[in-house]
Amino acid sequence: MTGCTPTGDAGAADGPTRSVRSPAPGTAAGGSGSGGTGTAKPAVPASPTPAVSGGKTKPCTSGDVKVAEARQAAVRPPGTGTGAAVVAVANVSKSTCTLQGFPTVAGAGNGSPGKNVPLATTHSGSVATVSLAPGARAWTKLTFVNVQGEADGYCVSGATPASFPTLVVGIPGAGAHQTALDDGVFALCDNKATVTAYSATKPS
Repeated sequence: MTGCTPTGDAGAADGPTRSVRSPAPGTAAGGSGSGGTGTAKPAVPASPTPAVSGGKTKPCTSGDVKVAEARQAAVRPPGTGTGAAVVAVANVSKSTCTLQGFPTVAGAGNGSPGKNVPLATTHSGSVATVSLAPGARAWTKLTFVNVQGEADGYCVSGATPASFPTLVVGIPGAGAHQTALDDGVFALCDNKATVTAYSATKPS
């Protein structure tokens, strides 16, 4: 069965990030003499601390990134539905930006956001800050409760399988973006998915 998968709106970024700020060393004030013949030295102001080591890199916004592709994952649960999909997000701006966190997912509601079907998401793995140069990609993997059997298939839970031509994938701080599977539709059971945090490494 060609499956369609509803995407749900889950998970913002959680967990520690790996970005590190390096404070510029301050210069200590010179000592002032007390008594004797020494003269007091004027205090030397400490140099300012940079906001981000190596310069400022802003978080990605909705205008900086878009979903570049969504394809069925090579490693996925057995069944006849979609099983799992790998989604790539690309920086389409002219400057480097950062993103971090887990996607939200919903099945697109025929052009009406109010009819979207959110998927309940379970987070897998840890969060790290991903720095995206212009044209670079970050990746997330969506693993669904797969549809079983032939034809329209069935759900082990007894629920009715769902299929969606497109999903709405959320990027923390950078909006929600609609995407289609490169081949077929998203098919899944139980309106839920396990999602990995966005990463610079493409999952299998």
